[in-house]
Amino acid sequence: MSELLPNDEYSYIRANVEEVKREIRLACERAGREDGVRLVAVTKSATDEELIALCRMGISEIGENRPQELARRGDLLAAQGLFPALHEIGNLQKNKVRLIAPKVSLIHSLDDLSLAAEIARQAEKLGRRIPVLVEINSAREAQKGGVLPEDAEAFCEKVAKDERLALCGLMTMGPVLEDAEGYRPYFRRTKELLDRIADRFAIEDPILSMGMSDSFAVAVEEGATIVRVGRRLFQKG
Repeated sequence: MSELLPNDEYSYIRANVEEVKREIRLACERAGREDGVRLVAVTKSATDEELIALCRMGISEIGENRPQELARRGDLLAAQGLFPALHEIGNLQKNKVRLIAPKVSLIHSLDDLSLAAEIARQAEKLGRRIPVLVEINSAREAQKGGVLPEDAEAFCEKVAKDERLALCGLMTMGPVLEDAEGYRPYFRRTKELLDRIADRFAIEDPILSMGMSDSFAVAVEEGATIVRVGRRLFQKG
């Protein structure tokens, strides 16, 4: 990788980051919350150069959908002296867990007990405890992954018993909607579910990952502690 081009070339990224952070702050104010929401930059649409520029601007958490890219880009950033927390946010197949297990900071999409067993197996090999979120299919969409809300507590009970896994909270996607306001009931119900699960399993500082480029403000208003924003960070003009 050659040296990064001057920062002015990526001024659009800096402006986008500042605007997204401003909108997060405003959403926190509307909800009467302190501004402690974490921004995970989803970088699947970014070039390697844009990714490096983003991290040099101070973004400290990166989300990737593809395990191969998480592993590759983790190495790429490390070679540049950059060490953001790496989040696996996409559908994760069991045979790909080994690629990310050494370096992933948080897996957002645990929705299958056989996948949980494989994550635990890789964690044991590495002598580490891997943090996970249980993905909730809040819209009950048959074509999507995730645990149904009514099955979530029983599923979390099994995950919480495995000392090789750190159950940190929940994630939800919600359906594809044109109006961001339409996400509110899905996000609200997932927050209510998180409150019950965090209380039952004594999760300290529970994580609620929800909201993307078109819905993160509503997600913050409904209690998200992590928002996953991609397109908004890299759009030009």
